Amino acid sequence: MSLLEVCLTVCYAGKGNLSSGKIISIVAAIVAFVLLLIAGFCILRWKRKNKYNTTNTPSRCSAANDIMTIESLQFDLGTIAAATNKFSDDNKLGEGGFGQVFKGILPSGQEIAVKRLSRRSGQGEKEFKNEVAVVAKLQHRNLVRLLGFCLEGEEKLLIYEFVPNRSLDCFLFDSEKGRELDWSTRCKIIKGIARGILYLHEDSQLRIIHRDLKASNVLLDREMNPKISDFGMARIFGVDENQGNTSRIVGTYGYMSPEYAMHGQFSVKSDVYSFGVSVLEIISGKKNNSFHQVDGFEDLLSYSWELWSKGTPLELLDPTLRDSCLEDEVIRCIQIGLLCVQEDPAKRPSMATIVLVLNSSNVLTSVVPQRPASFFRYKNKSSIPTSELEFNQSRFSSMPSSINEVSISETYPR
Repeated sequence: MSLLEVCLTVCYAGKGNLSSGKIISIVAAIVAFVLLLIAGFCILRWKRKNKYNTTNTPSRCSAANDIMTIESLQFDLGTIAAATNKFSDDNKLGEGGFGQVFKGILPSGQEIAVKRLSRRSGQGEKEFKNEVAVVAKLQHRNLVRLLGFCLEGEEKLLIYEFVPNRSLDCFLFDSEKGRELDWSTRCKIIKGIARGILYLHEDSQLRIIHRDLKASNVLLDREMNPKISDFGMARIFGVDENQGNTSRIVGTYGYMSPEYAMHGQFSVKSDVYSFGVSVLEIISGKKNNSFHQVDGFEDLLSYSWELWSKGTPLELLDPTLRDSCLEDEVIRCIQIGLLCVQEDPAKRPSMATIVLVLNSSNVLTSVVPQRPASFFRYKNKSSIPTSELEFNQSRFSSMPSSINEVSISETYPR
């Protein structure tokens, strides 16, 4: 029934008993009530619309800002070609399955390292830009900084800060250069690597598993501070994710955890294992996957554990460090290294615990390392070749070293 019909009905029903003034008052009251209902409905609808717009505006702005951030990182190909003398061999710093790395100098005078991705990479433009945006946000003194990228035609280039002292393995496994790494320097390198991995695991915006931590992927600056590089094989996890699986194993034998090498399972504890291997290499000056058997030991890990179990851990120490080391620090680092390479991921400490212990003055008396996972033992159980495995070219395999999959068994509070 319309408002007019209501009014007429009221007038008809009451014309015998009501005065015209009262009828007008009743009609006015009804009209006012209806108008209030309409006004209330309009206000409610406006508030809902305004709330929706307020909620969605930040995300739109964020998306726009992300695009602007990505574009602000883009370099012109001509600028990079000029900086590297057209990618001349004289400027080449290294080469691997991902492509080549060149030294360059920008017009401003800033030195850079340019990673030129192999054209065999199957990564699309959108995926490439997205990963650049993520890695560019990683800011830590123990990570190599990504300055930008270039994406023109078939060229995919990554531009990094230049780190002058090359990689840790160039010093560590060289009989002459190794002498430049006294104990205090090696201890500083161990602590710096630990802080960098802790940042990736717990302090960056996303949980990141490096998956290819080794001496050749740790660069040294002028003060011999370590900077973790090469995020080409890393995996990015949300904060509530803690385990991943893959059917394609990528990485380097001798540094991969057994659960990853044999079953494709990876987590933060995979990086912990690789860190443990690196610690024992830094202490001994010997490379795990080319360790020459000593008294029948299979690898560096088995040799280290045997010395520990016999109560003679200092025999592991690089002979060049005898006069510069602090024995308690060396023993503490050996213990941490052995705890990190336990076969059971749940028995490996978290990086937060490792950093805490490294900066303490006491040896862990309550935790006893068990026999570590043997490189040769799980190599013989696996069909994967023993040489360095091929980089996964479908991922971001162009940075000064790794980013993209994971499996986690976190037993320590974050």
